[in-house]
Amino acid sequence: MPSPYRALFAAPGSKAFSAAGFLGRMPLSMMGIGVVTMISQLTGRYGLAGALSATIALAAAVAGPQVSRLVDRYGQRRVLRPATLISLTAAAVLLCAAHYGWPEWVLFVACVGIGCVPSVGSMVRARWAALYRGTPKLHTAYSFESVVDEMCFIFGPIISIGLSTAWFPEAGPLLAACFLAAGVFWLTAQRATEPEPHPREHEDGGGTALRAPGLRVLVATFVATGAIFGAVDVVTVAFAEDEGHKAAASVVLAVYALGSCVAGVVFGLLHFAGAPERRWLLGVCAMAVSMIPLLLVGNLPFLAVALFVAGLSIAPTMITTMSLIEEHVPRAQLTEGMTWVSTGLAVGVALGSSAAGWVIDAAGARAGYGVPAAAGAVAVVVGFLGYRRLKRPAPGRGGSVGQHDAHEERHMA
Repeated sequence: MPSPYRALFAAPGSKAFSAAGFLGRMPLSMMGIGVVTMISQLTGRYGLAGALSATIALAAAVAGPQVSRLVDRYGQRRVLRPATLISLTAAAVLLCAAHYGWPEWVLFVACVGIGCVPSVGSMVRARWAALYRGTPKLHTAYSFESVVDEMCFIFGPIISIGLSTAWFPEAGPLLAACFLAAGVFWLTAQRATEPEPHPREHEDGGGTALRAPGLRVLVATFVATGAIFGAVDVVTVAFAEDEGHKAAASVVLAVYALGSCVAGVVFGLLHFAGAPERRWLLGVCAMAVSMIPLLLVGNLPFLAVALFVAGLSIAPTMITTMSLIEEHVPRAQLTEGMTWVSTGLAVGVALGSSAAGWVIDAAGARAGYGVPAAAGAVAVVVGFLGYRRLKRPAPGRGGSVGQHDAHEERHMA
């Protein structure tokens, strides 16, 4: 591991909470695809499988920011454990309902309950922020966490689909639930690195983190960005099926995540002196432009190369986004702010996958790549329109990541 990353883990407890965060995040990439695989195997109904997966995503988009808001107020341990127990209970009901053929409404109610799953990635990033706020190490920490996210998305679907097809249909979602329980309870057992809660009376005016204009710009842009991700997933599966190699879709999508993973590792080794909002806007533009070659794909090898290149812009943009959240959201609402961006992504994924499916049915898989290209254009437009708001950090928040000088660093040391 390069020395900047090794230096991160010099802080006591950092290795343990990062490892717990990795386990707790695996369900993010395993549960939805696991439910699709399970239901399609047990019933043969892909429509029902997709509807249940979408229900989980939308329920998480609604509940996630509220759970994180409570975490900011009362602390991770007091909130995450009850929320996780609700999600685990709902997952158990879903598995039983699917196995024994209970009514469909039970399946949907269980999926709503699963949506109470906490945003473990936001919890881990909040711990890094508490450790390294105002230092260059925070940029490296956010880069490392972005790489961990991509590793989850590389291996999670492969594990979930593989278990459900090779062992028994419920195996994928069951293992995802086990990862969630192990990760969250291990993370919340680590009290020394838990960020200090900020009760309501100490918040700056109360209310939601979305009051911050800069956060609203980030969330709106990431709805469009999520549409890119959701559309690329669906269209790639359809394109691979048209090519006669549907199973290769998982490999091609893993290459997409690998490109982001590589970029995240390299980006974390660099330190920037300029304003992060410029890097963020450049990243959004790069993601949009990288969708254009997908319109010209003629075979799976070319698609894999094009997606690897497209993936190179994802992690740097996500890392810079987390830095901007740290600038634009009051410290007492940092976890909620990070979760709102994840919520925007989740909503965008649902919209993008639905739009892509409609275009594929109407005009074929190749035409489907027009959806992520259009979503990228929307992200660029929103980014440019909101750029001025990103140049005005919240009072007392500016300059925490990537905007420090030697005097400040010596003073902190």
